[in-house]
Amino acid sequence: MKKIFKLRDGKKIKLGGRTLVMGILNVTPDSFSDGGKYFSTEAAIARAVQLIEYGADIIDIGAESTRPHAAPVSADEEFARIEKILPAIVNLGVPVSIDTYKPEVAAQVLELGASIINDVHGLEDSRMIDVAKRFGAPVVAMHSEKCSDGDIIADVKKFFRRTLALCTARGLDAKKIIFDPGIGFGKTFGDDLTILRRLDELKSLDEQKIFLMVGVSRKRVIGRATKLRIDERDEATGALCVHAIANGVDIVRVHNVKMISRMRLMTDRLLKGGHF
Repeated sequence: MKKIFKLRDGKKIKLGGRTLVMGILNVTPDSFSDGGKYFSTEAAIARAVQLIEYGADIIDIGAESTRPHAAPVSADEEFARIEKILPAIVNLGVPVSIDTYKPEVAAQVLELGASIINDVHGLEDSRMIDVAKRFGAPVVAMHSEKCSDGDIIADVKKFFRRTLALCTARGLDAKKIIFDPGIGFGKTFGDDLTILRRLDELKSLDEQKIFLMVGVSRKRVIGRATKLRIDERDEATGALCVHAIANGVDIVRVHNVKMISRMRLMTDRLLKGGHF
């Protein structure tokens, strides 16, 4: 399945062809990997420029840390952190995604020029569906629930079905939904490994092809498996991204865009052929 998303700012993203690289830009003081590094306006904009030079197809801006036990941030504070950098980043020419679970923040940021919603709460607040519909925005819905029936793949698929039904009922085009199985969110080490081993099973839902994004960058599952510190996990991240691409994932969300975009290029050429 291939799909060209025509975004409201005139930009486009194409899923189902070459794998897209989503570059992470955290404008927080406390994110697990690079908290505080890009918190200032100047540093954040410079990092966005660098991510694009390294090959990012999408810039994903997060203004509230989603690491375990992180302090919550008010909607006003979250928006204030994004507002000061967004116009300059939107003008860099690639689509911008907003990593938020708050519908009011998503609406404000889309109004300022962002194009995509990345909701780590999986559209738990159904108002987010209405925001996506109003702006015509693609939305990433992430599974973040604990396994309830002993089969994490069945649980994730159940979430995908429930989300599709809810979005369809509220009038959002199901083809605008990108699913994320949520590595590291509400899952055990074994759950994470099972999802990664069986990614190919998540690309189809009741014989319908769906779009899939995976975020494994520097995550706890890598630390558990390799005993490496957070700042030593990029090669292992790359290995998992190659595996994800080989299993049909459409977008990989990463910190080290330079390395992963090069690995993506070779993997796509090998497995998909052609020139992108």
